[in-house]
Amino acid sequence: MLQELSIRNFAIIDDLTIRFADGLTILSGETGAGKTILINAVNLLLGSRASAALIRTGSETAELEALFRVPADGEAAGCMTEHGIDPAEGLVVRRMISRTDANRIYINGRLCTQQMLNRVTANLASISGQHAHQSLLQEDQQLLILDQFAGLMPLRQQVFDAYHRILPVIRQLDRLKLLQQRQAQQLELLSFQRQEIAAADIAAGEDEQLESERIRLKNAEFLYQTVFSGIESLYGSEGSVSEKLVEVKKALEKAAAIDGELKPKAERLDAMVFQFEDVVAEFRRYLRTLTVDEERLGQVEERLDTLNRLKRKYGGSLSAVETFYEEVSTALSAVENVEQDISETEAELAKQQSRLGELSGRLSRQRSKAAAALSEEIVSELADLRMGQTRFEIRLSTQAADEKTSGYLVCNGGQVTDSGTDRVTFLIAPNVGEELKPLAAIASGGELSRVVLAIKAILAETDSVETVVFDEVDAGIGGGVAEIVGQKLDSLAKHHQVICITHLPQIAKFGSHHFTIAKSIAGGRTRVTITLLDEPRRVEEIARMLGGVELTRATLAHARELVKR
Repeated sequence: MLQELSIRNFAIIDDLTIRFADGLTILSGETGAGKTILINAVNLLLGSRASAALIRTGSETAELEALFRVPADGEAAGCMTEHGIDPAEGLVVRRMISRTDANRIYINGRLCTQQMLNRVTANLASISGQHAHQSLLQEDQQLLILDQFAGLMPLRQQVFDAYHRILPVIRQLDRLKLLQQRQAQQLELLSFQRQEIAAADIAAGEDEQLESERIRLKNAEFLYQTVFSGIESLYGSEGSVSEKLVEVKKALEKAAAIDGELKPKAERLDAMVFQFEDVVAEFRRYLRTLTVDEERLGQVEERLDTLNRLKRKYGGSLSAVETFYEEVSTALSAVENVEQDISETEAELAKQQSRLGELSGRLSRQRSKAAAALSEEIVSELADLRMGQTRFEIRLSTQAADEKTSGYLVCNGGQVTDSGTDRVTFLIAPNVGEELKPLAAIASGGELSRVVLAIKAILAETDSVETVVFDEVDAGIGGGVAEIVGQKLDSLAKHHQVICITHLPQIAKFGSHHFTIAKSIAGGRTRVTITLLDEPRRVEEIARMLGGVELTRATLAHARELVKR
């Protein structure tokens, strides 16, 4: 139930707070006073899209806030609990609409998404304004009304779930069959790729080792000459560095015998002679490893060409080639098993199609039974609303499958969607002698308003919505019909909180609570105010609705009589 609504800097409203109660609440006022703005505000708090155009002129942000009382066992409470929000204190929805920043949504002070807001508020309120009247003309909405009336929403949900379970399996079968069509070509390619990589028998890091060997082989003669010359200069030739180093060492040893301070230095030079000899020995060993082998060089270069070609084709490095090989092996296995996968997928689809057909068939049969009962009740309600000669029929038909429809989505002779195989049309003949025609084709505004109200009254006990808001329920009606509509609203308010915007005193008189909305100009700006009326002021407002601005004794007396009755 909607308990409180606060609006700041929204359209022509600067700052407004309304507290609502149970029963039937009436909102009245002159045309253009801002009544519909309240409906727009509630719509936004229930999840409609926001626009910066709704912000009051001169302001940068608009703020809307509503407090709802939610049943502990309701869907809203369950959704709040899922997100770690305690529903015991009620549901507070707040929306900030900005000209510059992103719009923000808060639930009980916690920032949330539009999707979460839509989930939480899905069954909090129903707004029957011009949009609701027009939605009644749509077949999917008519089908939903029939299912709500018949208590078929759980079964409908089962059909929805079964439908959305089978769709990905159908897509999987389509992918497998496409793979099968390309199988011969793909098998040949994949097999060649796997064989080519396997034949190369690649070792990790092999390319780097071979590249080093290639450079060494290609420059072996230069390396040999350079190292050999170095050995000769250092050790092998007459007057080599080694001979000179030994001569210096011996001379220093003699000098150290004279001056002991030179002894450590001579010893260090002696160690250097041994290190020098070790270096020369390593050079000699290195020379023994060098070979000028043109045949081996050719083998290395050929192997490197093979590895580089594989790297260019399959990823740029040997590790990438290995990864590609594993992927090809997996893909080849999948292609080789595609026939078995198709067989298993078709078996699963047959099983799911059978389940979907059974559920949608049961849903269709129960809809057929309920259609006649709902038609009778609508006729009865319309008779109460002074449409006593009206004929009304709910006609069901099977949705025809087109050539693009998967065979697995054809059940019981029709195409299955997530709402079953049925199409529904509400047919009406408001006047005697007319043939039944679709509601969208012939219903006037007043007739459509009464059909909406009739359906709301019928669904009152089964509808899970807590709050029902009527914006144009009095469109196209007046006089005695208006009084009957008021009675229906009064009856509906025994099951729901009902908020009704009306211009008709015959409806307003049934209100348990009555607010008047007015606009005025102060300081060059338009301002909207809302006032809860006590009994005397309520009489005056109903008198205004009866007779206009000039309140006469007759209109006041008439208003008192209406309120009293």
